[in-house]
Amino acid sequence: FISLPDERTPGLTVGWLPEGKAGQRNNFVRKLLDPQTGSEVQARETRGGDFFYRFHYQLQMPHPWGRWLATSAAMVMFVALISGIIIHKKVFKEFFTFRPRKGQRSWLDGHNALGILVLPFHLMITYSSLVIFMSMVMPASILSQYDTVQAFYREAFPSPETVKPAGQPAPLVALAPLVNAANAKWDSGQVGRVIVNNPGDSIAVVLLTRDDKGSIVPDRGGALTFSGVSGELQNEVPQRPTALLIASGMYGLHVGHFAEPLLRWLYFIFGVAGTAMIGTGLVMWLGKRQLKHAKTGVLPLELRLVEVLNIASMSGLMIAVAGLFWANRLLPSGFSGRADWEISVFFTLWALSAVHALIRKGRSAWREQLMLGALLFAGLPLLDLLTSGRYLLDSLSAGRWVLAAFDLTALVTGVFLGWAALKFKAVPAAKTARVAVQATPQEIH
Repeated sequence: FISLPDERTPGLTVGWLPEGKAGQRNNFVRKLLDPQTGSEVQARETRGGDFFYRFHYQLQMPHPWGRWLATSAAMVMFVALISGIIIHKKVFKEFFTFRPRKGQRSWLDGHNALGILVLPFHLMITYSSLVIFMSMVMPASILSQYDTVQAFYREAFPSPETVKPAGQPAPLVALAPLVNAANAKWDSGQVGRVIVNNPGDSIAVVLLTRDDKGSIVPDRGGALTFSGVSGELQNEVPQRPTALLIASGMYGLHVGHFAEPLLRWLYFIFGVAGTAMIGTGLVMWLGKRQLKHAKTGVLPLELRLVEVLNIASMSGLMIAVAGLFWANRLLPSGFSGRADWEISVFFTLWALSAVHALIRKGRSAWREQLMLGALLFAGLPLLDLLTSGRYLLDSLSAGRWVLAAFDLTALVTGVFLGWAALKFKAVPAAKTARVAVQATPQEIH
């Protein structure tokens, strides 16, 4: 197959199954080519963004357990959003209410404001994630009409059957005219992938699939099948039925490939706001229960466990993410198993943050982990300069906006984490009682 370049993926990806390996996906060979010269691009081995993408719905667990766990969490969040709308009747009043420096009240006001500000986004993301995996979590309607879920997909997403080669050599037709013909035939989208079955054989077939990433509905169907010898159009897959177009639209909204840069930033900001909403909720829940034990300064085992998990899942996760970025820049490009080592660094740092939170007391653990996260994120632009000779100002002057945006985001994240760490300064013993009355959400020791 050949995946054609686009705005998001400028490289040309080619892949093939070696002879005699048909049906064995693990033996698939992939190469990244320069679309201008056709030469192979020797990119360093990395998982990078693909790791975070897959981790967010597979949780680095065997199939399908990670997907089940992530989907269950999405269902719980969706129910929580609906019930929250019902409970909070005065949503607009709460949105415009913020009382700074009021301890628990300030956290509650911030939690409400963040939740209401991006509520439509939260509903869309959680519901669309359930739609994406609907056949996995709710297969009853499919199984009532089909023997298996796979049988439903074969009918809903038809594709040409793979046939064995005839054994009669024949030259493969030029692919460029077929791509141009397909692009002219479709009213939207363009050829995203070229699949050649039995190349060099008299029954070679060329399948062109449509890619409509510029639309909210990325998969409209309409794939074209040509003879690989004569170039004659043999088959056209009809456009998806309305129900599948709606499902494709929900997928398109979830992944946001259609979004221009401004809308992509809104996706990012809304996602951060959602994370902040969950984080403030966790902190408030624990803080309210810590008040009962403020005088003794000793938490029951279950609350101490919640505190450790809160620290590790928030500040610890930030350290792990930054650590993966550092590993990506520091591990030698020719290092064997480089991509796997990046992931190992991520999980090792995350596990160490949990151990640190278990050893250190609440406020100290928060402060130290936030400060470490601040140093790691703020140091990324400097690390880029030391390892690749590229600096933030160079990216800005050269118009490399993606690189510049990443460095700026890392720098802003580092500054924010540093500011948050300063908020966790030690509380003198004489002020402990007053802090407890103010109901700060952190444990007092």
